Amino acid sequence: MAHISQIQNGDVLSFRDKVTLAAKLSFPAILAQLSSILMQYIDASMVGRLGADCSASVGLVSSSLWLFWGICSMFAMGFSVQVAHRLGAKEQDEARSVVRQGITTCLAFGVGMAILGLAIAPQLPVWLGGEPQVRAGASLYFGMFVAALPVLTMNYMAGGMLRCAGNMKVPSMLNILMCVLDIVFNFFLIFPARDITVGSVGVHLPGAGLGVLGAALGTVLAETIVAALMLWHLLRRQPDLALRGTRGSFRPTREVLRRAVRISAPMTLQQALFSGAQIMITVIVAPLGVIAIAANAFAVTAESLCYMPGFGIGDAATTLTGQSFGARRPELVRSFGFISVGMGMAVMTFMGFIMYLAAPLMMDIMTPVEAIRSLGTEMLRIEAWAEPMYAASIVAYGAMVGVGDTTIPAIMNFGSIWLVRIPVAAMLAPAMGLRGVWIAMALELSFRGCIFLWRLCSGKWYKKLKTSSSKQ
Repeated sequence: MAHISQIQNGDVLSFRDKVTLAAKLSFPAILAQLSSILMQYIDASMVGRLGADCSASVGLVSSSLWLFWGICSMFAMGFSVQVAHRLGAKEQDEARSVVRQGITTCLAFGVGMAILGLAIAPQLPVWLGGEPQVRAGASLYFGMFVAALPVLTMNYMAGGMLRCAGNMKVPSMLNILMCVLDIVFNFFLIFPARDITVGSVGVHLPGAGLGVLGAALGTVLAETIVAALMLWHLLRRQPDLALRGTRGSFRPTREVLRRAVRISAPMTLQQALFSGAQIMITVIVAPLGVIAIAANAFAVTAESLCYMPGFGIGDAATTLTGQSFGARRPELVRSFGFISVGMGMAVMTFMGFIMYLAAPLMMDIMTPVEAIRSLGTEMLRIEAWAEPMYAASIVAYGAMVGVGDTTIPAIMNFGSIWLVRIPVAAMLAPAMGLRGVWIAMALELSFRGCIFLWRLCSGKWYKKLKTSSSKQ
């Protein structure tokens, strides 16, 4: 059975070994991504039972939350990728040093982002063009989530470092636990106390009846528990990274910070601009009314079940190319890039087919409002056609991140969404409504996949490693 240590040890890997290793790392990463988005799916479906206004409250600020989450995640990645490089080069002490410095820096960054988010929470729904009846709920929902950003950033950092060390199992299991906890907490926090009948037996269920606030609070509680467990495993149990019995400074050094910024700055800026584009889409959709806002939010969440496997494979690609880069093995970097992208496109093509067929059921689970269900179903079927090329961009990007090639891919992502999706959506929305917005999205994702395949085939993304290897 192929193992990640074979990369570090310089072993010769056959094509079958590479595919096995990529699949072995991808499967738990896919489960982790699916459990994460399933949590959002459950949140949305539970809130959906409260009515269209509550659904619109959540949908209005969802893209803004993705902005904050994405920035924190990309910032933490600057340290996780360094861990992969150090372990690939068998520099365990240096990897532990990165872990220590990552804890200090990521925690401080999360606190800063939380303060910024809480400052804008009261006015954000107004800026986004939300209708008066949804603004209070939207502000409350957004504020609760951004207050927990320090915890979530530590979760991102610990999970990313474990994955870059080749440990996909623990983050996957803990993300599944987070999903289960989220269901339990939401069940009791969203809805009021009620009586139900199971067979012939009456049962009284307690409930806080907090509505939209309960959805946010339940998720934050689940994230906090899992973040603590993730950090405990990283710092106490993970081979080559555990700090137990070791000594070192938690003060960030200039060299580690410089590398973290070089890796994460383009990704963080890209995520900010990408999420900013999502916010622009929300601004375009908001004038279309509460039904369109809710249908758009629910369809985005439902579609996530289709593309999250691609992000799981992308995580595995980051680990494989990152460790191969650290071991200075350019032939493995290239092979794992192509193998991972091929796997991602195959899986997401299948998921797109399933989404096209199951779109009515997916929307039916999320909301009882017929107008929202019907419109959301149509949006999902438009998007299903773009999933294969979306996979190409997701996984290729993950492979490029592994070798620290983040600037050009970030520009590609930024250019695609701002120069293609936003103008086309703004042009089509007045005449076609929400359908025009989703047609623009499908066209843009297909274009983005094409340009990422071009860069993958060009080999320029790992050019620095090829050049330095040829000089040895």
